[in-house]
Amino acid sequence: MAHKIRFGDRHIKLPGSRILRVVIGVLLVLGGILGFLPILGFWMIPLGLLILSVDVPAVRRWRRQLTVWWHRRKQEKDERKGRAGETGMEDPRTGNGSAP
Repeated sequence: MAHKIRFGDRHIKLPGSRILRVVIGVLLVLGGILGFLPILGFWMIPLGLLILSVDVPAVRRWRRQLTVWWHRRKQEKDERKGRAGETGMEDPRTGNGSAP
């Protein structure tokens, strides 16, 4: 089975070897920790964790919890926008809607 990760609308193919995926993920995380050095960057940490989440159950749980939190947060924001638009009142937190 070809392993893929989805990042937004993109699908990224991963190597078939579990050991190679783990090594790549660990190297990206370690390189990201040294992100203050030239060429390396802090962007490597989340990418490494995303790759590790395919094979490491603890990292997979963190990724799923983050995904659920992100979608709930987005849904709550959309609901607040909808309520503010229906009443014609401005939402003091976001400034959406119109004041009477």
